[in-house]
Amino acid sequence: MRRARTAWLPTAVLVLGAVYCLLPVLWVLVAATKSGSSLFTTFTFAPGGDLVANLTDLSGYGGGLYWRWLLNTVLYAGVGGALSALVSGLSGYTLAKFRFAGRDALFTILLAGVLVPGVTLAIPQYLLLAEAGLTDTYWAVLLPSIISPYGIYLARIYAAAAVPDTVVEAARTDGAGEWAIFRRVALPMMAPGLVIVFLFQFVAIWNNFLLPFVMLSSDRRFPVTVGLFTLLNQGQTVPALYRVVITGVLLSVLPLIALFLSLQRFWRVDLMSGAVKG
Repeated sequence: MRRARTAWLPTAVLVLGAVYCLLPVLWVLVAATKSGSSLFTTFTFAPGGDLVANLTDLSGYGGGLYWRWLLNTVLYAGVGGALSALVSGLSGYTLAKFRFAGRDALFTILLAGVLVPGVTLAIPQYLLLAEAGLTDTYWAVLLPSIISPYGIYLARIYAAAAVPDTVVEAARTDGAGEWAIFRRVALPMMAPGLVIVFLFQFVAIWNNFLLPFVMLSSDRRFPVTVGLFTLLNQGQTVPALYRVVITGVLLSVLPLIALFLSLQRFWRVDLMSGAVKG
């Protein structure tokens, strides 16, 4: 009886957590449908009828500048996330399957890098890229995004568990080179783990604000986070821009939701394979 009485507690905690996380998203969804006057005069979750007008104003701002920001963000997050997953997979596989001098020390340094906040690296990275003449370019945001200590750590753990040593040795016995073994044998086995690395890095780059804010000065290269921030600052003198910002925030969330839903099948395949192995 005691267990039956307390069984509802975890469910209640999960429901409260879901409400806490989803309530701001719901408010953004509703606020994007309201006019500028109703947005500030009333605070209700009743939807308005100005979504189309807000989308039109957003698209018309700066000759469609918002869509340029969104495309820039897709470029930064997509290319950066894919390259980071590839580098993390290769590095993690190397750390897991090769023995060389300093491997454990290198992995310890890598773990220390996981603990370093990215905010503290923005200024040193800016100084380095400024010396190379790469500031205010797409490379200024892409290059720092390729290396992810946390992604390498995850890939190393996953490679150690998902790629059997016997399979690697069998491929070597058949005469395959190390690069061919990684590309044809290890990479397919590591695919579910690398999808998670890609997803983590994609979301991190998509939501990144400080790095592009420091690196970029041209609004044509801004990601959506920095672009909406500039609009928000202008909203202090032009209040009508606030509803444009909210509509832009709503649109910027939709690609992330679509990405999570489309990549779910990889996690399910991974869980099913793990259950079969067990």
